[in-house]
Amino acid sequence: MKHIVILGNGIAGITAARHIRKKSDYKITVISGESEHFYSRTALMYIFMGHMKYEHTKPYEDWFWIKNRIELMKEWVSEIDFSKKQLQFESGQTLVYDQLILATGSVSNKFGWKGENLKGLQTLYSLQDLENMEENSKSVKRAVIVGGGLVGVEMAEMLHYKSIDVTYLIRENHFWGNVLQNEEANLIDHHLIHDHHIDLRHSTELEEILDDGKGHVAGVRTKSGEIIDCQFVGLTVGVSPNIQLVKNTALETERGILVDDFLKTNIPDVFAIGDCAQLRNPQPHRKPIEAVWYAGRMMGETVAKTISGNETAYRPGIWFNSAKFFDIEYQTYGQVPNENSAGLSSFYWESKNKKACIKIVFNEASKIVMGINTMGIRQRHEVWDEWLEKNRRLDYVIEHLGKANFDPELFKRYEPEIQQAYNYEFPEMPIKTSKKSFLHKVLNK
Repeated sequence: MKHIVILGNGIAGITAARHIRKKSDYKITVISGESEHFYSRTALMYIFMGHMKYEHTKPYEDWFWIKNRIELMKEWVSEIDFSKKQLQFESGQTLVYDQLILATGSVSNKFGWKGENLKGLQTLYSLQDLENMEENSKSVKRAVIVGGGLVGVEMAEMLHYKSIDVTYLIRENHFWGNVLQNEEANLIDHHLIHDHHIDLRHSTELEEILDDGKGHVAGVRTKSGEIIDCQFVGLTVGVSPNIQLVKNTALETERGILVDDFLKTNIPDVFAIGDCAQLRNPQPHRKPIEAVWYAGRMMGETVAKTISGNETAYRPGIWFNSAKFFDIEYQTYGQVPNENSAGLSSFYWESKNKKACIKIVFNEASKIVMGINTMGIRQRHEVWDEWLEKNRRLDYVIEHLGKANFDPELFKRYEPEIQQAYNYEFPEMPIKTSKKSFLHKVLNK
């Protein structure tokens, strides 16, 4: 019987295992040194805040693996012998495979700052990081977070929840300035500073982490020379593909493990999926490396088809993503650059309470919509997929915006206000505006 070995039990690896089992009777072994079971990585913050326990973050009951004949091994791999098709474990054991799927995920970035190995300083990616954070945050009065990404804002929320003062250092002029345009970035800045009292420092870079003389964090020094006292430092300056295990082998790598359209590496019977994979020929408007949950899941489904005898190319389609900044949910569909290039324009609307906004980017000449960002207004994925696939114009999208709204019936609806703002800004191509129901008017007075 063919033996499929999957190295990594994140969303990519487990999705591959599940779909291979649906389509075949192969022997399947999933290996991870981090945890015994697949868990929701985005739920780490809720474990820390006491809203969930580890067992609540497991999407499948423990019996699921036995019932589906998916063997789980909690081991760290020290070496892969591709010629012998064999894994060597740190425990001394070995395992032979017929086909190998590398789904090793990401590792947190470090940039060689002085003091970055002090106690009280850490990243946030794994269960081990969570355990460290629970220990490192004890008796902490002030924390400094470095890096304006999604993990950074999660860490800020975690520490803020435990009444720890947070100073947040970002290099850009606004939060997530390399992704968001100024209006959305300003809205999130306002939310962090005014609604949650985060000490957000723009255009501020870390120079070094200060030692208290006992090997523990005592503060940080910025490149401007300012010293900020603290007892905890969170480094959240992005992630990189976790390829250290295979970097000096026959497997071809650049930033990640290089794969073709079928997620095959240069070595026969070896595939790579998820955060660690780098596409040689990504689709237009997609990146070679996409370290997001959705991409990992889709890669897992795709590689399962190929391994099960139905060779299938990875075609992720239109880009989408979602996140949460404290109380504000974020979604994006299509292409919304952090700054409009020549030929692109945008329509922006923001609620009076600064809790919701939309940014729609469109082609200036044709008025065809290229993408949307939303804050505080949940949208339906299938609707935006259709609109972007069919090259809908801005006026069509705005007029039918209510169709894309995902929020339950009694949530506040903003479509009439958005449509009125659109008609004011674009009188040359007006649309019919939605009517507010009597119930809507009463609920939103």
